[in-house]
Amino acid sequence: MTTSLCAPLSLGQTLRLEHISIALAGRELLAVDAAIAPGEVLTVMGPSGSGKSTLLAYIAGFLDREFTASGGVWLGERDLLGLPAEKRGIGLLFQDPLLFPHLSVGGNLRFGLPRSSKEKHEQVSQALEQVGLAGLESRDPATLSGGQQSRVALMRLLLSKPKAVLLDEPFSKLDMALRQEMRTLVFSQLREAGLPALLVTHDHADAKAAGGPVIELG
Repeated sequence: MTTSLCAPLSLGQTLRLEHISIALAGRELLAVDAAIAPGEVLTVMGPSGSGKSTLLAYIAGFLDREFTASGGVWLGERDLLGLPAEKRGIGLLFQDPLLFPHLSVGGNLRFGLPRSSKEKHEQVSQALEQVGLAGLESRDPATLSGGQQSRVALMRLLLSKPKAVLLDEPFSKLDMALRQEMRTLVFSQLREAGLPALLVTHDHADAKAAGGPVIELG
């Protein structure tokens, strides 16, 4: 069996969202207070316009200036709000895989690896084997199916060694059968890695598959 790329659960840290409030033009969109344990997925549900993606932007460090926000974001003992986005250790998975079209599948995965990483070829090969894509390292991402692209995006994220993960409706553009397959893959990988994760969605099936606590907005 292939050895997992993921870190053991004991190394994970809790992501704490402390009394977060986000408003637009003086109107509060959401208020959230929660702690996400290592390996746990917190789901935030709500209709379009309820502020789900705005919450992710605040945590990740790229909230648009038209919004006003308050509240703390802590990862273990680190205050993330005092750090630029690239220093927060937050991984993001979006609706679209957002693979780099000018890089091969292997090139996309190598991009996710920290610069200090050694044996990059071995790590990339192992990652592809883990998600059933062995031998596709030299392929153009455009030649992959939607599900294969999603798998590459997931492994690129994990190879970057994030300390926490934000999921912005990553299954919404997949067909029903593939959606269930990717839910199982993503949530099992996050649990195995011991990463606290925040999922925003409007799909109750996503929340059920995540298996963690649920906050409903609006």
